[in-house]
Amino acid sequence: MSDHKPLILVTNDDGITAHGIRTLVELMKQLGSVVVVAPNSPQSGMGHAITIANPIRLYPSDIYGDVPAYECSGTPADCVKLAKHHVLKDRAPDLVVSGINHGSNSSISILYSGTMSAAMEAAIEGIPAIGFSLGDFTRQPDFSHAYEHILRIARNVLEQGIKRGTALNVNFPARSAEPLKGIRICRQANAKWQEVFDERRDPHGRRYFWLAGDFVNFDTHAEDTDEYALANNYTSVVPCQYDLTAYSMMDTLKNWNL
Repeated sequence: MSDHKPLILVTNDDGITAHGIRTLVELMKQLGSVVVVAPNSPQSGMGHAITIANPIRLYPSDIYGDVPAYECSGTPADCVKLAKHHVLKDRAPDLVVSGINHGSNSSISILYSGTMSAAMEAAIEGIPAIGFSLGDFTRQPDFSHAYEHILRIARNVLEQGIKRGTALNVNFPARSAEPLKGIRICRQANAKWQEVFDERRDPHGRRYFWLAGDFVNFDTHAEDTDEYALANNYTSVVPCQYDLTAYSMMDTLKNWNL
């Protein structure tokens, strides 16, 4: 790390007032100069959505005292875009951190995650990025068991760097009676959500639906996945990229009569 203080952009998808981002701001203040640009309301499950049909509002906030902060009406990806091109236009951040999300973003959840979309948007811009998530959906979860790992991972990214165009998806199991066993570098588990739509009627007799369902892990015997790490009380770290090309299919397609 150079002599200048690293500039760290903090964002999330649970909204600027969430307990997780408050925790992340305090931790990142130990590593550098912090600026916050975060949604003004919860944006969970937004994936990599961006706002194109409506104006985006951006207002300064004093919610974090002497830490410059802005609340944004857009999505997590919008927050990173506005931070780079407007708020921080004179200096690129050395690191973007997103979270700490209230709920796990392991396995297939990365595709739906607003937390990780913010990190991947930073990766697209060539900025090192990390998404942090905790497997606890309560409003006031206890993040304290993950502090050491958050600082260790963020410090390593600042000092060592990561491959351009990549971001780290970091997940922590919920706090238990036992301390975390360590950090495991993993692959994304092969899993999916088995959706169920609960059909209901409003007082006027009109149909509406609530999305529900169960998480199904097809990698139950593999020990190199994020789901295995979390189930065994480890922090999981999965390196991710935005290039979704299925390279293994390219030769097959070339043999088609196209």
